[in-house]
Amino acid sequence: MATAMGGDYLTLVDIAKRTKPGGGIDTVVEVLAASNPIIGDANVMEGNLPTGHRSTQRASQPSGTWRKLNQGVAASKSTTQQVDDTCGMLEDYSRIDVDLASLSGNAAAFRASEDQAFVAGFNSTIATAIFYGNQGLNPEQIQGFAPRYNLTTGAYGAYIVNAGGSGSDNTSIWLITWGPQTTSLIYPKGSKMGLTTKDLGTQLITDSTGLMYEAYVTKFQWKLGLTIKDYRYVTRVANIDVSDLTDDAASGADIIRKMVAAYWTRPTEAIDGGKLTKSFFYCNKTIGEYLHVQASNKSNVNLSIDMAGGKPIVNMLGVPIHICDNITSAEATIS
Repeated sequence: MATAMGGDYLTLVDIAKRTKPGGGIDTVVEVLAASNPIIGDANVMEGNLPTGHRSTQRASQPSGTWRKLNQGVAASKSTTQQVDDTCGMLEDYSRIDVDLASLSGNAAAFRASEDQAFVAGFNSTIATAIFYGNQGLNPEQIQGFAPRYNLTTGAYGAYIVNAGGSGSDNTSIWLITWGPQTTSLIYPKGSKMGLTTKDLGTQLITDSTGLMYEAYVTKFQWKLGLTIKDYRYVTRVANIDVSDLTDDAASGADIIRKMVAAYWTRPTEAIDGGKLTKSFFYCNKTIGEYLHVQASNKSNVNLSIDMAGGKPIVNMLGVPIHICDNITSAEATIS
């Protein structure tokens, strides 16, 4: 029996690496699981279409006419446009040889430990797709933030703050306000929200040579999309050249100043608060480290460090900064 790691099937080596010294299946520490707070932060709602969600957006509004005495004015109206956002379907299957599972001494626990890896992997794939999914290149995926905010011109371009970087070692900071009238993750009408699992029991599986064996099979599925009802509530600080950053912002992008610009780019009602309070900055660990160092500078009044759940959380103008490992530092320059 092959025991090579990294293949499509679990092996005896996998069992050995998950077994505690005294026997039994150990708890798996997901060292490969990325930090994906965006999935927990996001507003989630059921779409109004079997394939996703259709939103109606205001395209223009009446501005009125200054009237002179004894003269009339022309009537006017607002205009709207409809935008369809489609969902993608992420799916996978776990297959574990029945006899292999029995060798662990606890087949159920061994299957559960493997399920944890699928959950972590799905979370990472989904988080990456939320930022970078591109239906123009991969129609089966979801349309993420980056392909929508990818030009500094046009309506969406007004909500891109250019940090001035060049080359292909750039990253971005995102300021997102989640809510049913702003930005939401969606799932198709009539379907289930989030990652679903289905225990398909034992089935006959065909190996690579066409021969059969009995295996436990679990199905994993996640139907998900992204809808942006009001694009003014998403701001991207783009073109941050990570190789040029310094602790004191003496050279490279002044990321704090750019984040201030992103904060004030949003509509006034978002800044004033009201019901639009579910806002977060998102960046990767590289940016998070620089912000943490700069927050330690007592002369910096824009950044603060609070403790939440025993973890230091850096805030910018009262908006929490969440670290997403799926935001890359290998973005191409956008213009």
